Amino acid sequence: MSPSHPSPSTAGSGAAPGAASDEASDTARQAEDARRQAPRSLYRKLVDSHAVAELDAENVLLFCDLHLMNEYTSPQAFAGLHEQDRGVAMPGQNVAVVSHIIPTHPVPSRLRVIADAASALQATNLKRNCDRHGIPLFDTTDALQGIEHVVAPEHGMIRPGMVVICGDSHTTTYGALGALGFGIGTTEVEHVLATQTLVYRVAKDMRIHVDGRLPIGTTSKDLVLAIIGRIGAQGARGFVVEFRGEAIAALSIEARFTLCNMAVEAGARGALIAPDATAIDYVLARCPDIAGPHRDAALAHWRSLRSDDGAVFDVEHRFDASEVAPQVTWGTSPDQVAAVDARIPDPSGMPDGPVRGSAERALRYTRLNAGAPLEGTPIQHVFIGSCTNGRIEDLRAAAAVLRGRHVAAGVRAMVVPGSGAVRAAAEAEGLDRVFIDAGLEWRQPGCSMCLAMNDDVLADGVRCASTTNRNFEGRQGRGAITHLMSPAMAAAAAVTGRITDVRRLETLS
Repeated sequence: MSPSHPSPSTAGSGAAPGAASDEASDTARQAEDARRQAPRSLYRKLVDSHAVAELDAENVLLFCDLHLMNEYTSPQAFAGLHEQDRGVAMPGQNVAVVSHIIPTHPVPSRLRVIADAASALQATNLKRNCDRHGIPLFDTTDALQGIEHVVAPEHGMIRPGMVVICGDSHTTTYGALGALGFGIGTTEVEHVLATQTLVYRVAKDMRIHVDGRLPIGTTSKDLVLAIIGRIGAQGARGFVVEFRGEAIAALSIEARFTLCNMAVEAGARGALIAPDATAIDYVLARCPDIAGPHRDAALAHWRSLRSDDGAVFDVEHRFDASEVAPQVTWGTSPDQVAAVDARIPDPSGMPDGPVRGSAERALRYTRLNAGAPLEGTPIQHVFIGSCTNGRIEDLRAAAAVLRGRHVAAGVRAMVVPGSGAVRAAAEAEGLDRVFIDAGLEWRQPGCSMCLAMNDDVLADGVRCASTTNRNFEGRQGRGAITHLMSPAMAAAAAVTGRITDVRRLETLS
């Protein structure tokens, strides 16, 4: 278009282009001011407080308080940074952890070696990049090394009101402390390294209210699996979910980590729980720097981090925790789940379509029969660990079931703590002896058998009772079969050699 021609947006308007632009800007500002004065959800408060600029009606430039990195999503980002001769904008607000590719063999941490050449190169590159830019790193032989989503909160890095990002989808974990956490891709990692900001598309709001209390024998893992089973693996797609209600308030922080961690398995772009006294006590116990006037200011701010009365949510769901039984997945998606005492669904009774087709394929892969009892299915392997269930409370729950019992013949069982700090705490309590005496392997921290990116891999056809977050085809090894469940349920499977309702164990010899 020639410069002498008016643009389509101003042609025939009778006003100079600059005047029209100013009017549009004024209108947009007035609309935004009105929106901010209306009741807001916790999610919108966090986005508004971190929006450096509003790019359009759907996107903002978001400031990120903390950026976590691991060895497998950062190499290309650093390479892109270096090709453009850029530095890291705020090194102190970035932290790196070696977690996914590291072996978990039970050797002293100072002797840990990554034997696989490609994996070793990833770890070496991460250290080189962190050294070059002054980024703190929990390296291979660090006694406090672990999974990023376990390491960060236990060291006081996560605080209410923060925006936390990582090249890993389970960054939603941090919503347990009232922080907005979400996963990003490699290109976005590069952008954050260069600017400490992110072009962010604002999500929709969903609220999940959970009434009642969880019965004895059930956990937040069972609750979140039941929720995913009802709303579906795409049921929260495009939403940030806020959990609230009597059942949520009764959960420990570690149980809330599990809940928020797995919200992404329903497609959620984030998960939040408004910080209460339980969350604040957890944070203050790990943040000695928050003292004096800083403490007063922090507490005042954290008290404001809740959805306003009258805040509108795009979708709301309600659940009754008292109706939740121990859950076990039967298929190849976390929403293909049922109560342990239920029967495996029959796809022939489902309407024609993707859900039925997915169920049929899942049963072929898992080698299960429609209509058969889920309880009693033989297993050959048990894995207790991951960023979902690798914390000290998870290990205590498993040890309570295993104490005085032994792993069934033909079953291999392993416990992988989520971090070096969790491992040390477990050993201080004597939990390691409980596991070892029961015949389980007590290993070093890492992602381990959550995914087949290291040497903890299952063989074709091996059926595993797992405390992890995903049961996709090949997730734990080509042809391996994964049943997601709680740590207590996994321990029950270990000692019986089959999927077992942990509530029945008192009647077993």
